[in-house]
Amino acid sequence: MFDIYYESEDFKLDAPEDVVTSILEYGEKKLNMNGNFSLSFVDSQEIQSLNRDYRAKDEVTDILTFSQEDGEEFPSFTDEKEYGDVFINLDRMKENAHEFSSSEREELLRLCLHGLLHLTGHDHATNDFEKEEMLILQEQLLASYLKL
Repeated sequence: MFDIYYESEDFKLDAPEDVVTSILEYGEKKLNMNGNFSLSFVDSQEIQSLNRDYRAKDEVTDILTFSQEDGEEFPSFTDEKEYGDVFINLDRMKENAHEFSSSEREELLRLCLHGLLHLTGHDHATNDFEKEEMLILQEQLLASYLKL
């Protein structure tokens, strides 16, 4: 189960809720997720602030994932896991799409899957799409989703 938040209602134009819901449900199923998480769409200023405050990096990024696995476990009264929170910067998403010659929709889907992979314990040291297992899995999931 997940919640989607938009810092601005205008962000729904670049990240339509039906598209986001579809990829998150797909990712949950493929990654065998049984729990809760949130996904928030924010601007460059907000993601830079989060990056500075929680990661000591005063810079803009495309995505931040705060996994509950990174800190203390929260008490739960259900069998559902609390995965954490994902923040996606839509400005950077558009820049990525242009830089990598992909559509904005494809980059949105990629970032959503990227966040889910981090929430489920995957990580990468570089952005090498040919060597990093997490990024290879991300692209496989994206390709299979786009074939639906």
